Amino acid sequence: MSSDKIPLVDLLTPHRALRSELRAVFEAALDTAGFVAGPMVQRFEREFAEFCASEFCVGMASGTDALRLALLATGVQPGDTVVTVPLTFIATTEAISQVGALTDFVDIDERTYTMDPERLREYLEARCVRDPGSQRLVSTRTGSRVTAVIPVHLYGQMADMDPILDLSRQYGLIVIEDACQAHGAEYRCAQEARWRKAGSMGNAAAFSFYPGKNLGACGEAGAVTTADAAVARRCRMLRDHGQSAKYLHDIEGYNGRLDAIQAGILGAKLRHLARWNEQRREHARRYDELLADSPLVPPHVPACSRPVHHLYVIRVADRDRVKADLAAAGIETGIHYPVPLHLLKAYEAWGHRPDDFPVAERVAAEVLSLPMFPELRLEQQRAVATALLASVRRPIAAGVA
Repeated sequence: MSSDKIPLVDLLTPHRALRSELRAVFEAALDTAGFVAGPMVQRFEREFAEFCASEFCVGMASGTDALRLALLATGVQPGDTVVTVPLTFIATTEAISQVGALTDFVDIDERTYTMDPERLREYLEARCVRDPGSQRLVSTRTGSRVTAVIPVHLYGQMADMDPILDLSRQYGLIVIEDACQAHGAEYRCAQEARWRKAGSMGNAAAFSFYPGKNLGACGEAGAVTTADAAVARRCRMLRDHGQSAKYLHDIEGYNGRLDAIQAGILGAKLRHLARWNEQRREHARRYDELLADSPLVPPHVPACSRPVHHLYVIRVADRDRVKADLAAAGIETGIHYPVPLHLLKAYEAWGHRPDDFPVAERVAAEVLSLPMFPELRLEQQRAVATALLASVRRPIAAGVA
């Protein structure tokens, strides 16, 4: 990409700046032949658990592995129903399906794009019944017991966790935070009168360290955080073929281990993450200023939220034309996500129809992700804002849709 173009994310600059630190990780792995498990993984797990204010961290091969194994470790069974949102990456529902469970959706909040607690309440009260014998909660759509809920902390902002946790306690549900986009995000817990970190509030949480994330590996990586020692122990076994000790397989597991080199890279980057997140917050504030008094809908940040702006996502009418205008101006943008999960071809068999989750569908038709990364320069943001405002204010030629 030429220097005058503005990327959606810059993965070159931070790796150039950290080259010596990252090379040291690779050299240490070569010198010790420590490629799988070992001290680098254990050190990163301790440091990331501390960063998330969680008791335990278990490194995984990917964020999808983290979600899947967190579900298994917390007790979700084949045939159970898990509740989540339709506006997220497909890995959320893939993890549910891959443990043999079924997915039910509740719609999102129009402003935060995360799970709407009132829609969750309506689901539990109106779309579920109690089994007369077991008194377990059963989904009227899937016909199976509802055992877990996955609130997704989307675009770097946490879901409204207090009411979600209250409802989950009331109905006996497991809560798995999908924190794959929320490394370092915080939520003001009213009941405890304190800020809580993403990854510290549910029964467990899943993180992705895909390269473009706020904390990204140089490849695939993920982690589960939890305060439950039994869940952490089961996650460790599940990621390592069910082993409690070498060649002692207590259960049948998976190969979901975090590579030592990736753990070392993540540990080196973790030392910079708080600063990078603060830079993202500053860039978001600047975008808010540059785009004020326009027809665009900026990200909404409630008083209970300290997001880390993994993505800066606006809503704009005629989104695809605007995206094309920005591309012509040398500005890369993204769409996260253009099709809600319930309308994907992959899930046609689930029987959902348009308007089943109208908020998610409206939002998906309008969201546009602007360039966002720690090294984003003021002049780049000004160029983005200038091109964006010119596009939305440009009259549409007659006869052009």
